[in-house]
Amino acid sequence: MAIFVLAILAIVVISIGWNRAVVPTWLMIVSNAFFMGVLHEIEHDLIHWLYFKRQKAIHHFMLFSVWILRPLTVNPWIRRTLHHHHHKFSGTLHDVEERSVTNGEQWSIKRLLTTPDVVLGGLFRLHRMFNDMDMEVKNGNLKLETSSKLKRIMFLSIVPVTIFAHVVLYFYFADLLLGGLKASFGLNLSFPQYVDNMLISLQGIIYVILLPNLLRQFCLHFITSNMHYFGDVESGNVIEQTQVLTIWWTFPMQLFCFFFGWTHSIHHFVVNETFYVRHLGRKKAQEVLRKYGVRFNDLGTFRRANRFRE
Repeated sequence: MAIFVLAILAIVVISIGWNRAVVPTWLMIVSNAFFMGVLHEIEHDLIHWLYFKRQKAIHHFMLFSVWILRPLTVNPWIRRTLHHHHHKFSGTLHDVEERSVTNGEQWSIKRLLTTPDVVLGGLFRLHRMFNDMDMEVKNGNLKLETSSKLKRIMFLSIVPVTIFAHVVLYFYFADLLLGGLKASFGLNLSFPQYVDNMLISLQGIIYVILLPNLLRQFCLHFITSNMHYFGDVESGNVIEQTQVLTIWWTFPMQLFCFFFGWTHSIHHFVVNETFYVRHLGRKKAQEVLRKYGVRFNDLGTFRRANRFRE
């Protein structure tokens, strides 16, 4: 609760400083992205019922708060089902949580652009994911009722908050593009006045919440989608599910997902451990992971589309 309150207070204070022209825009976006990364870790632990399990009102208040401050993410109550499925079937064709953030795809401009986007990015890969799930049902690797439930809640998880937040960003970046075309080539293109009015009225939300979250979400999805293996993981073999990603050039991205790549492998082995405990025991835990064959900085995963083997 202390970490939760301090992170929110930091976001509020920094944002007020930005609104009063004391804090520059870039610093506010970077700072808010960092603290929203902390809130994401709290949300993840809440999904595992690690905080206030018996005090439901506090638990759900925290879950709601961390979602509203990170509206580009999916509904956390629905994500709970997707995430628990991920732990049971990590790295399989029907691990829809990881596949939704580009895990298992060949690296390309398309993957790069859709890494932070769970709306358009999800729609681009939805057909293939559904076909793979149907094939898994046919092969006896997935129950039909589980497949139907996953397909249904994947859509429900982004309605309406996640879709609205993404659409606002689409209009924001499109408006910037039109402004750039006008300045560079004299093209007099613009949105209708009511769209401009909407963007003006939402300017505070765009800069204080949406842009920091776009930065945070890109960094998290880049790290998680490349530290989780996909497609050829032996069923139930936790050692093959993840690697530890600590290489120096990932540090800026790790900063905005609270060093997810350093500690998330620990979570796959010891699920009911809070994120701050994972960090306290990180060095010793990494020694144990290395001893028993968990990979460290396997950069071949970028070439192999996140496959464990060649």
